[in-house]
Amino acid sequence: MNDADIVRIAGWVVRRGLAGMAEEDLLRAFCEKCRAAGLELSRATALIDTLHPVHEGRVFRWRDDESNDAPTVEYGRTDQGEAAESWQRSPFFHLLQTGEEELRRRIGFGEAADFLAIQEMKDAGHTDYLVFVHRFADDKAIGDMDCVYSSWLTRQPEGFSDANVVALRRLVPPLALAIKAGALARVAGTLVDVYLGRDAGKRVLSGRISRGVADRIDAALWFSDLRGYTKITDTAPPDEVLPLLNDYAEAVITAIQQAGGEVLKLIGDGTLAIFRAEKPAEACVKALRAEADMREKVRAVNERRQAEERPITSVYVGLHIGEVFYGNVGSVDRLDFTVVGPAVNETSRIASLCRSVDRPMLVSAALVEALPPAERARLVSVGRFALRGVGRAKELFTVDPGLM
Repeated sequence: MNDADIVRIAGWVVRRGLAGMAEEDLLRAFCEKCRAAGLELSRATALIDTLHPVHEGRVFRWRDDESNDAPTVEYGRTDQGEAAESWQRSPFFHLLQTGEEELRRRIGFGEAADFLAIQEMKDAGHTDYLVFVHRFADDKAIGDMDCVYSSWLTRQPEGFSDANVVALRRLVPPLALAIKAGALARVAGTLVDVYLGRDAGKRVLSGRISRGVADRIDAALWFSDLRGYTKITDTAPPDEVLPLLNDYAEAVITAIQQAGGEVLKLIGDGTLAIFRAEKPAEACVKALRAEADMREKVRAVNERRQAEERPITSVYVGLHIGEVFYGNVGSVDRLDFTVVGPAVNETSRIASLCRSVDRPMLVSAALVEALPPAERARLVSVGRFALRGVGRAKELFTVDPGLM
C-alpha cells in the first residue's frame, strides 16, 4: 500500500462517515479497500461503548472467510461476573491499564500469545496481531464511551510489513472517528427515545426544540398511578422502592407501547401517555387495549413479587380524549416536550377519582362516545362526579365487572 492509497482510503472513510454509513458496512468496505491496495487483512474488529439502559457497547466484525459470526454484536455489562473476567483478560483492557495505545504480537514468528484471544488467533493460522486504542479527551467521554478499540490480523507468511503497520496507524484514526460519529448519533437517538418517548424524540431530533413550538392534536389520553404508593414507600425498606417502581413501570410502559401509545412523562409513580390514530375510535381502542394488557402484566408482576415476599400493588388508570397542545414548554435553557391543555388536567382528575369510587379504571364519556359500538358495550356508567378544576360534573364509565 503506497501513500496515494492511504490518502484515497482515508478520504473515502471521512466521506462515508459524514454520510452516516453503518459501522459494520464501513468496517467491511474499509477492509476490502485495504486488501485491494495490498494490505492483506484477514480479520478486523472494532468496538465502542455506548450509553444505553441495557447494552454497554457494540462490536463490529469482519473476516475474509465464510463464517456464521454476526457482523454486529451488542454486549452487556463487563464490570461483573464472567463478562468482567473475560474483559480483564483481553488485550484491550491491558492497553487501558498500561496507558499505551498500541499492542502487537507477531504470533507467527515466535512471539508470545499471552492473551487468550491472541492464542485463539494463532491457532486459527494468523501470523500477526495488532491492537489499537484511540482515546477521547477526558471531558469528551459520554458515560463509558471514552475510546474506540480495534484489532487487525493477517495470515500472510511474512506478517504485517513495516509499511502495513504505518498504513494502519494512519488509516485507523479516521475510521475510529467515523465509528465514533455513528455511535454518538445512536446515543442521541437512544437518549431522546428513553427520556422523551419515541415520537417526541423524533420531533426533537428533527429540530423542533424552540420554546413555544407546539402542535394542536387530538389524542386519547392516559394517566395512571399506583394504588397506595405513599403508604408503601412509608412502610417498605428504602431499597425496595426503586425495584417496586421499576417492576410496575415496566408493566405499564410496555403495555402502552405495544398498543401503539406514546409515554410522555413519568411523575414518581404516575404515567402520562397519549394514543393517536387517523380516526378517534382507533386511538380510543388502543388505549383500552393497553389497559387490558397492562392488567395482565401487573397480575404476573404481583404473582412473582408475592412469591418473593415483596410489596405488591395495583394500578389506577384514567382515560379521556380531547384536543391538546403537543410540544415544548419551559424556559430558554430547560424545556419539556409534553402535552398540555384542559384535557390533560381532566385525565389526571379522572385517574385520581379511581380511589374514591373504588374502580381500577375510569373512562370519560367523551372517550366512550368515540368508541365503536362493540367496545362501548363493554363499559358501564358509574355516575356523574365533580372533578376538581372542571366546571361541570362529568359522567364516568368503567369496564362492566361481569366482563373483567
